[in-house]
Amino acid sequence: MKTIYLILCLSLFFMACQPKVDNTADELFNKNSETVLANIKGFEDENQDYSMYADNAILLDTGVGAKDSLSLDDVKKNDKMLWETYDFKLITDPLVLLPGVNPDTKKPDGSVRYYGEWEVTLPATDSTEAKSAVMKYYESLDFNEEGKIILQQGYGDFGGLFTALHSDDADKSSMMEE
Repeated sequence: MKTIYLILCLSLFFMACQPKVDNTADELFNKNSETVLANIKGFEDENQDYSMYADNAILLDTGVGAKDSLSLDDVKKNDKMLWETYDFKLITDPLVLLPGVNPDTKKPDGSVRYYGEWEVTLPATDSTEAKSAVMKYYESLDFNEEGKIILQQGYGDFGGLFTALHSDDADKSSMMEE
């Protein structure tokens, strides 16, 4: 019986000596993931809550020939312009959010990224039918200490998307025949 108590005591001692697991990065990632989901929903619903952004937030503009980065005011103007012309719907279901890493330490830092497919629709008018196209998209969002978005960057074939939405079918069929 003494042997059993000794083994039990030694087991408890070794378990107590284990270092505490640091869940800070996981907790940050989970909190920031909620913000990203709210950001996506706000964009889809054309009702973005810009208070989730830091005042000095920037969006890296990754398009060919585009301005290097956009301020929050630029983002607001661009969003309004996009919503006046197009409807957006994230069709990836379920969406998998992935933790990002600090580029220097290569350790999780609470940033969030995802790969998804967005369906973008040019609504019908009196003289045209609605037209939709799907774009594969990668987005990464970094956060400051207050949990606000400080950097947002996305990559997708916007040129191909807009060409598909704004070219008429006659042009497409003649291009395919060549």
